Amino acid sequence: MVVKPAKAGEVFVGRLAHGDDLLDSLTAFCASKKITLAWVQALGAVQKARVGYYDQNNKKYEFIDYDRHLEILNLTGNVSVRDGKPMLHAHVTLADDRGNAFGGHLAQGTVVFACEFCVQVLDGSELVREMETQTGLPLWRA
Repeated sequence: MVVKPAKAGEVFVGRLAHGDDLLDSLTAFCASKKITLAWVQALGAVQKARVGYYDQNNKKYEFIDYDRHLEILNLTGNVSVRDGKPMLHAHVTLADDRGNAFGGHLAQGTVVFACEFCVQVLDGSELVREMETQTGLPLWRA
């Protein structure tokens, strides 16, 4: 188990631009503010989406592309450090025009229609991601 204390710090709320890549834009915002430890939430809508599912047996992500308009019911994630830079790890729940919900690991290629976000900076020691051999994932090191 990896546990480190953190306290709530500064909060940023904002809106992404129409046409932004959801993952890239939130990551760029965190990098621009030098945020390396945070909690992230968002809601809104996307023009298209790309989400991943981690195949635990093969230790690789499988991606699903949705080339249609979808609502962001919830985006929840965190910011930590990978390769010396802020990394956003987020999962997203989406809904179609019939209210069917689905989601997964947020991937590049998810294009914003409208999106409001909140970044809660955490004051504490950095959590650094390193490849972990058992899972094949970049997890927080101890």
